[in-house]
Amino acid sequence: MFKGQPKGLFALALANTGERFGYYTMLAIFLLFIQAKFGFSAAAATQIYSIFLAGVYFMPFFGGILADKIGYGKCVTIGIGVMFAGYLCLAIPTAPDLAGKIMMFGALTLIAIGTGLFKGNLQVMVGNLYDDPKYASKRDAAFSLFYMAINLGSMFAPSMAKAMTNWSLSKYDLFYNANVPALAHQMMDGTISAENLANLQGIAATMPGAAGMDMATFAPYYIERLSVAYNGGFAVACVSLILSVAIYYGCRSWFKHADVNAKQAQAANPAAEVELTPEQTKSRIGALVFVFAVVIFFWMAFHQNGATMTFFARDYTANTAEGGLRLGFNIWCLVSIAASVYTLFSVFQSETKKAKITSAIATVALWGLAAALYLKMPQVVNIQPSDFQQFNPFYVVALTPVSLAIFGALAKKGKEPSAPRKIGLGMFVAAAGFLILTLGSLGLASPKALGGTVSPDLVSPSWLISTYLVLTFAELLLSPMGISFVSKVAPPKYKGMMMGGWFAATAIGNYLVSVPGLLWMRIPLWAIWVVLIAICLVAGIFMFANMKRIESATK
Repeated sequence: MFKGQPKGLFALALANTGERFGYYTMLAIFLLFIQAKFGFSAAAATQIYSIFLAGVYFMPFFGGILADKIGYGKCVTIGIGVMFAGYLCLAIPTAPDLAGKIMMFGALTLIAIGTGLFKGNLQVMVGNLYDDPKYASKRDAAFSLFYMAINLGSMFAPSMAKAMTNWSLSKYDLFYNANVPALAHQMMDGTISAENLANLQGIAATMPGAAGMDMATFAPYYIERLSVAYNGGFAVACVSLILSVAIYYGCRSWFKHADVNAKQAQAANPAAEVELTPEQTKSRIGALVFVFAVVIFFWMAFHQNGATMTFFARDYTANTAEGGLRLGFNIWCLVSIAASVYTLFSVFQSETKKAKITSAIATVALWGLAAALYLKMPQVVNIQPSDFQQFNPFYVVALTPVSLAIFGALAKKGKEPSAPRKIGLGMFVAAAGFLILTLGSLGLASPKALGGTVSPDLVSPSWLISTYLVLTFAELLLSPMGISFVSKVAPPKYKGMMMGGWFAATAIGNYLVSVPGLLWMRIPLWAIWVVLIAICLVAGIFMFANMKRIESATK
């Protein structure tokens, strides 16, 4: 799995891990933050969320164009500095007024610009490592491992966000309750009903820090303390970026040779650079555009994890877990299980008996650790909406070796699907994921009927956990394979631009994330997921309808 890979891969992957840890810590609570602090509606909040995501993923297009001219490493360095400034601004507590909104939107703009300079160009350098014929056959596996490292960082993010929120609130003898932000804003706006007022009073009575307060005082007090707690979560991103910088520069000698654009590579070794004909260049760019068109709709569906699926977690899913489900809400249990997958594979892949025995012992020890942690957990575990976002990265980390093994075995038999075919299959798998959520939503009240409060009929967390599992299968078929495909097919002169094009397609999909959010208060809950199923199916059919054209252009 790791054998034979250039060590530059691991340096670049770990540098990205730190940056992604901070980004996803922020993203896990961002939607909750803007609704709690500013009282935005679900439609407005998802619109802001989707525009921000679109900016984060569209800016790499411009970052790639710039890097094709001045160099990938320079852009990565500038990007880290700009991102740091953005996260720092977001971490500073402000009032929920116009100045606070300007500060927030300014921070989001800096984060988007910095990410645009950093993200795509780092991945171009990864691809450049595999332009060496010695490593060319390992490109797809490398991007799967790189993608696994990204998710290693994001796996810890929701737990960190939750820990920071709980720690900050506990200083004031308060705790998180999903009902309070909406009820508090209704109280402050003067629109709260007698029933909801009684509900808010009942919740406040359970918090020692609210003792003696009337609801007119408690509502803004809780919102302010919760907003500051979220600011602490955003500060984590600043620290994680410092770690990324340390890894990037500490190991720069491992990948410095990959920090070259087409002009620099040609100047260093004119004979090694193969010039494409205009027809070949046009054909390759055309094939990439077809792929970009399909992934737009995948990301529109997939990134509902931070939008409507977060609403579903908050408003329709039980806020406690019992029995075996508790295991999924202990991050160290998940880490132990994910690590055991790698040690178990090592048992079969190690070349010496000693290494096999060591791997077997490590596997058993990790299983024992997970069991011990599980047994020490309380019988009932409290859940926050952001907790569900740790399942997708956990599944990516745990299933990457399985994916590599399956496709490796198919490759040996000459039956491995091409990257475009994997992408098409991924769309159909994504549709199956939202089918699970559709079944779990049958019979539940519409969001409009709830009026911003939590449903009295809460479903098991297993519905969301299962949906995340299937969506992860789709992601593994589509995302790392798509990035690998772009790095392989993109004309040398336009590598940065084409990698930016992948992210620009992702950006459009992320903006379209807002469409289900706009429908949230307008149609039945189950119909939200049916819309996403239809989109995924149509995109998958479109991909296979143009498969011959795409594959012929890349040969």
